[in-house]
Amino acid sequence: MRNRIKMAFPALARTSLILVYLVILAGAVVRMTGSGMGCPDWPKCFGYLIPPTEEAELLWKPEKEYPEGAVIIVEEKLLLSKEEFISGSQYNPQNWEPYTKHDYAEFNAAHTWIEYINRLLGALAGLSILLMLISSLFWWKEKSGRFVSSLIALVAIGFQGWLGATVVYSVLEPVKITLHMFMALVIVAILIYIVHQLKPQDPLRRNDTQTLRLWILTAILSLFQILMGTQVRQFVDEQSELLGAENKQLWLLEPEMIFYVHRSFSIIVLVLHLWVAYRIYSRNLGYPKIYPLLGILFMIIFTGVAMNYLDFPWGSQPIHLVMAALLFGLQWKLLLEMIQAARTRISL
Repeated sequence: MRNRIKMAFPALARTSLILVYLVILAGAVVRMTGSGMGCPDWPKCFGYLIPPTEEAELLWKPEKEYPEGAVIIVEEKLLLSKEEFISGSQYNPQNWEPYTKHDYAEFNAAHTWIEYINRLLGALAGLSILLMLISSLFWWKEKSGRFVSSLIALVAIGFQGWLGATVVYSVLEPVKITLHMFMALVIVAILIYIVHQLKPQDPLRRNDTQTLRLWILTAILSLFQILMGTQVRQFVDEQSELLGAENKQLWLLEPEMIFYVHRSFSIIVLVLHLWVAYRIYSRNLGYPKIYPLLGILFMIIFTGVAMNYLDFPWGSQPIHLVMAALLFGLQWKLLLEMIQAARTRISL
């Protein structure tokens, strides 16, 4: 049993990474469908571990047993039961107290279940990382770094869960959504590092100091570009709330300066990627990840152009977001591979 738990570490690390990316994808779907407040409380959903499927389940009923903390909607307000009780023939307000985190009290079955699936994937990712940490304990004598990295990953996803709660309590405040997304990228970076450490050095990869330095610059500027993108997204979120979803053509009518910088900066990022790809190809450095990475970058640029000039066509925003997360992950993995080749001095 001990050996099985120990040998499960690689599979758990890869599963955790996949689940975190699925959470990012689910979060993008939540945003695309406007389901962010599908579950207005946290960690439960309308007071349930498994959310309701119809609004009738959230309406007060006579002669019904209500557990403590049960949620109902009365006059467009969320109410919580003060204690466990059985309702009488008439509604008694003394048994209920208002939900004080916010005043949002709408039910949409589709939104609720989309947000619930997002949370469920997050919980599964957290469980997978916890199991990875347990498995890493059996590597302590041989590879103590696995335990340290796994512990950092668990703390990070725990913090991410807390951030998720603050997003709900703030009724989707854009700044907190941005921080939530940034933390997801941090978790991706930690897990990719763990997965990378599981593989031996590929002898076909060679070190080229100038290419490594150029890629470090490219990765830093790309991260800066992603962070600028989150600021643009905040502005778009605020405009969509102010002007309404039916006026998408007005969202970028008078954009902030950060939008123009973000749009123009993409040219620099693209040129740097193409330069690195040319050096990898011409010097036969052995880093094939650069080619799918370029494909992802072109998809990001394409969806960015579509949002700007075609008034945010359906799916363009979540695709843009998910592709940016994939780009970040591949950039980080390629950087780790280059650093590993540099350390082992497999050079031209």
